[in-house]
Parts: sequence; structure tokens; C-alpha cells
Amino acid sequence: MINDNKDLREILKGAKTIAMIGCSPNVYRTSNYAAQYLQKRGYRVIPVNPEADNIYNEKSFDNLNDISENISIDIVNVFRNSKYSADAVRDVQAWQEKTGQKPVIWTQLDVSSEEAEEIAEEHELPYVKNRCIMVEYDRLMGEE
Repeated sequence: MINDNKDLREILKGAKTIAMIGCSPNVYRTSNYAAQYLQKRGYRVIPVNPEADNIYNEKSFDNLNDISENISIDIVNVFRNSKYSADAVRDVQAWQEKTGQKPVIWTQLDVSSEEAEEIAEEHELPYVKNRCIMVEYDRLMGEE
């Protein structure tokens, strides 16, 4: 599990592409605001939501594994209820097996679960627990 501020800063600094599981097309949802916030800071945000076709000019995918394996994903930001977090980690594990990539799993506040953490640890997937990616960006990176 990743908790060190220096490590979090390095993750945010080095990332270019973020897949956001649970990204909402509804402008009143936090995940929608987070996607726009991150895009404005130079990240490519790929929405993963079977209910949406396109969010902020990015095609939305039904599942993480529907994204082309030619796309390098640095962070998978999980914006779903904690009861779905283990499934999200399993999706990242499947992505890793399919692509050889090992993106950081970043769970938003109150999204992590014990099962999700155990799966990430078992498969040696980097895992950020219960931290808002926008708050951490602002706190650690400011307006770089």
C-alpha cells in the first residue's frame, strides 16, 4: 500500500493517463468534476462507465479491459461504492495479465475494502487507499 507523500507525488508527477472507473457523465457528480479537474492539469482521463458513451471528449468504456491494450494506463482511479472495489482490483489484475502494465490502483475516499487491498497485495499491484486524487494533487503538486 502506498501512503508516503513522496511516493504519491511521484505517482502524480509521472502519470499521463488515468482510467477512471465510475466516471459519471452527470456534472453534479464528484467523479465528473474530478475528471475535468485532472484533464485541465494535463492528464488524459479515460472514463469507464457502461452508462456513458463519451465524457469530456473521451470515449467511455464499459469495462477497463475494453480499453485498447496499446494505451498505457498509469493510474486506475476507482470512483465506485466500496462493495465494488474488489471487482475493480480484479479488473486491474486482468489488465495487467493482458498488457503487462502495472498501473497504480487509486481508491477514492471510503472506496477501499479489505478484500480489494488483499487482492492488490496478493498480485503485487500498487495501491492507494481512500484518498481523493484531486485533494492529493492540489496538496502535493499545487498548480505545477
